[in-house]
Amino acid sequence: MIEEKKENLDWDFRIEANNDPLNVGFSQVWKYRDLLMLFVKRDIVTVYKQTILGPLWFFIQPILTTITFMFIFGNLAGISTDGVPQILFYLSGITIWNYFNETLIQTSKTFTENAPIFGKVYFPRLVLPLSKVISNLLKFGIQFGLFVITLLVYYFLGKDVYPNIYILLTPLLLLLMGGLGLGFGLISSALTTKYRDLTFLIAFGVQLLMYATPVIYPMSSISDKYQMYIWLNPLTSIVESFKYAYLGSGVLDWFWLSYSCVFTLILLIVGAITFNRIEKSFVDTV
Repeated sequence: MIEEKKENLDWDFRIEANNDPLNVGFSQVWKYRDLLMLFVKRDIVTVYKQTILGPLWFFIQPILTTITFMFIFGNLAGISTDGVPQILFYLSGITIWNYFNETLIQTSKTFTENAPIFGKVYFPRLVLPLSKVISNLLKFGIQFGLFVITLLVYYFLGKDVYPNIYILLTPLLLLLMGGLGLGFGLISSALTTKYRDLTFLIAFGVQLLMYATPVIYPMSSISDKYQMYIWLNPLTSIVESFKYAYLGSGVLDWFWLSYSCVFTLILLIVGAITFNRIEKSFVDTV
């Protein structure tokens, strides 16, 4: 009699294993959107909570990096910026690159840094990496504002900068950058649950990847013999399109931009499936 009553119970919510690797669970993420926003708020507020300068670090970091690049690559190495003022050339590349860099690094630590939470409370695990994408988008917005202000100053001073209609591509470029960072991060987070050494290799690899992306140099400085290899990097067309849209310097190539779109889509699918498979058993290995 008791068993019959249990079978007839109509549960409000059921937690069970997801055995379909293609079922990523976006519907569950939507149900937990309030938690997603709480994680986003946590990422923004707590990062610089106990620092002296606080949110000013959002501006200080790109400014110091730009000055360093200007001194080392612009003055000492004498790398061309295609006639664009150095500060704008490097700041534009750093602004769009930082979004990818931060998203990848932070999402790659999803399992290793949040294992205690995952072991105690249920919620869709995809919420955490998605929160990194959104919180880093807000950080990008702050640094992007700094870039736009600097751009306007040089534009009204009559310098060689030519913003154009292709700035309307900015949402697409951000979507691609965030997607690439998330895709690589999901795969990395799955692998680092078993192979902790990859945590160090990922940080090192991202630094090397920056030099394979035209962040500190223009494509025109690369010989025709090696340009194909640079274009095969899906980040290249995004960075070049961003520079072309805001500075009028760079290359907007629709073929390679389409290639980046397809690459991002495939990467996200592979990353989501890999993440989905690992999340069921990662607690046993972390």
